[in-house]
Amino acid sequence: MSDWIERAKRLRRDQFSELDVLLRVLDRAFNPDNHPLSDRNYRGRDFSPELAAVRDVMLRLLSLLESLIPESRKNAYWFHKFAEQKFLTDRKRDLFRESLYKQDTEEKSIFLLYDSFVTLKVLILDLLKQEPVSYDAFRNFGELIVREIRENRYYDPFKKEFHPEFDRIDNSIVSGVVKSIKKREMKRSISILVIYLFRVLRYLSHIDITSHLPVAMNTAYLILVLVRSELREMLEFIETAQEGILKGDVRDVIGSVGFQVSMETKRVYEQELRDILSRTNQGLVKGRIENSYGILKNAAEQAILQIVQAFKPELRGEDIFPSFENRYEQSLRLLEDVTVLSLFFRLLEENFDNPRDREGLFASLRGYMLYFQSFTFKLLRYEDYEEFSKFFEDFLAIPPESAVSSTAEKILQKCRRFRIYLDTTLNLISQRAELKGRAVDAESLREIMVQFLPEGLEIDKYLKFED
Repeated sequence: MSDWIERAKRLRRDQFSELDVLLRVLDRAFNPDNHPLSDRNYRGRDFSPELAAVRDVMLRLLSLLESLIPESRKNAYWFHKFAEQKFLTDRKRDLFRESLYKQDTEEKSIFLLYDSFVTLKVLILDLLKQEPVSYDAFRNFGELIVREIRENRYYDPFKKEFHPEFDRIDNSIVSGVVKSIKKREMKRSISILVIYLFRVLRYLSHIDITSHLPVAMNTAYLILVLVRSELREMLEFIETAQEGILKGDVRDVIGSVGFQVSMETKRVYEQELRDILSRTNQGLVKGRIENSYGILKNAAEQAILQIVQAFKPELRGEDIFPSFENRYEQSLRLLEDVTVLSLFFRLLEENFDNPRDREGLFASLRGYMLYFQSFTFKLLRYEDYEEFSKFFEDFLAIPPESAVSSTAEKILQKCRRFRIYLDTTLNLISQRAELKGRAVDAESLREIMVQFLPEGLEIDKYLKFED
């Protein structure tokens, strides 16, 4: 191994982890079944959006490789490329390429990877000029990429089921619990399942949810596509383990984990991300990706906690994950936020006859709904999501001036119907076992509402149910 690679792997482990993730992404991205598409007539659709997302991952991959390869090595590579094209005979060019293709050193493998993607970048940029991109063109270009990845001696991420450098139980408490399991077969199954979950968390850690750049959003989207593939494999493993290895209470816990992960997977890929690449509102795309990231991260952390608590019940989520939010905290936050949403509709109904208050409340309600969409949607049940999503999408599309137009009465009627639905939802949330009849605090509701309401609007009477 070249000294610079050995040193880089030691000092820049996170970047090599990202390299591993992006190579996996570029393999899984060309299976359309991994994409959250509502139309499964692949031959009748344009794959330009998916190919554009692949292009952005390739650009990120090349940028990553260029940051890892020392400048002197990179300059030597480009000089060789220039000499190969301008000065070498066919025979000398054959010898140069043969040396690279042997991959007898890790350095040659990383340069072959770099060389391949420099070439493939030119092809994909030209291919994207020829819109629409057919299913066959999409899959055939994918075959070129997959072949380059799978034939790379040192950087093929699929050479082993689990990558020894990155796929590990990356927490000493969880690792200690797994090692303490006495039954050999059970220990092996639990260990594999927990590694799957930590692998999902590793993939998600390479999503940049702070960036608004399309390149970052497309990369995040395709990492989520990779996670979908990984979760399918994990759920199949759970099913197999339940049938043949796991018994008693542990079997029930793992069954519960599988059910919860499958439901959260549906929320993300059948609701949040469905046809997301066809959306033109970048703010909406970013919000959906952030929600999906949060849902899947929370699902993986909750699953890990449930598994270790089956063997060590006294462990808490915050003992393992510093930013862990337990089910009680999530349910209480959902109860508060849905209650505030219902109160906003009550305020609108009761102040509707005053045009000035009505206009201010419409604006306030829009602001709160945007907050709710960004931070609370991910806490909704799978069964509630569609109703919320449809109403929010319709309401937020209404022009602000409609608040004082002749159509305002129709909007109010829709709000009343949705508030009735909200009251039913609130009743179901309040009955959750983790809340145990806990009511929301009036002061907490006030603190949330005053951030969005116009100044001078009286709200105390709406909070008296908390006395």
